[in-house]
This record gives sequence, structure tokens and C-alpha cells, in this order.
Amino acid sequence: MAIEQIDPGLCNGCGTCVESCPADVIRMDAASKKAVIRYPQDCVVCCWCIAECPQGAILLTPVRTSPLFTSWG
Repeated sequence: MAIEQIDPGLCNGCGTCVESCPADVIRMDAASKKAVIRYPQDCVVCCWCIAECPQGAILLTPVRTSPLFTSWG
């Protein structure tokens, strides 16, 4: 799993996702003043950004099945 995208139409630039990400995957784009995914390979799939985003602008998509997630049933 990894963060797939941040919908710029929904993102209001509040920066909550940037502050909540422990891996510094998400940054604010200076030009658009919106959150962008800068380091997707560093995503630890904690989902804090998704939980904290007040706009629901962050989409998470599974890219491979993880035994950790499937073992929980």
C-alpha cells in the first residue's frame, strides 16, 4: 500500500497532513500552496495523513498484499 494521490481539488492547503506524517512523505508545494507527495517510497502506511485530513483529499491504494494486513482478517 502507498499513498496514491492528494486531490488538489479537495486539498485546502491547511498542512495538517504534512504535520501528521511521521515519515515526511508529504510536503507543501510553494507555488500551489497545496499538499503534494514528495517521497512516496518512504511512506510507512501509518494512515495518519488520511485520518487527519479534514477534507478527505488523500487516497490510499493497495499496490501489493501485505501479510500484516491480511493476517488481521
